[in-house]
Amino acid sequence: MPVVVALAAAMLLLAGTYADVQPQKNFDLQKFSGKWYRVGLAYDSPGFIPYRERFKISMGTVDPQPGGNVSMTMWSIGSSGCRSTVYFYEKTSLPGMFTYFSTRHNMVKDITVVDTNYTDYAIVFKYKKMDKEYSQVALYGRNQKLKPELLKKFKDFSLAHGFPRESILTPTKAENCSSPGK
Repeated sequence: MPVVVALAAAMLLLAGTYADVQPQKNFDLQKFSGKWYRVGLAYDSPGFIPYRERFKISMGTVDPQPGGNVSMTMWSIGSSGCRSTVYFYEKTSLPGMFTYFSTRHNMVKDITVVDTNYTDYAIVFKYKKMDKEYSQVALYGRNQKLKPELLKKFKDFSLAHGFPRESILTPTKAENCSSPGK
């Protein structure tokens, strides 16, 4: 019985930890638009850890749409080569917070831009509730290489929100898929 109590307490702690994630104050979608590289990832799913070495830096473009929605195209390298995926993020009542429908999981997910200076980096939090709650933190950069203090900021944020140290990574560069033309 103590294991059940400990598990329930841990789940409440995580839910409370994620509840305090707020979007960037005075978020400006126009400044946020353009090219970004995903240079850091943190997942709270234990199933992620064995695959962490397979991840490579991916690139995306954020294109504001009428009404405050966003179209985001991501390019990534996989076993079959370079591929692109388009996501449509719908604005919410909070600037910097969006929702989107994941065709992969057949459900709506939340996306929150929690911290950005628009010119160098952005920390983005993704939340989904399936059979349990899962979250992801992504570090985006306008370049593929960020200053050490920005990597530390991302890691500190992830650790402070309950992500295990072994689930936080900075992927290696993907040589063959770093731009839309490749």
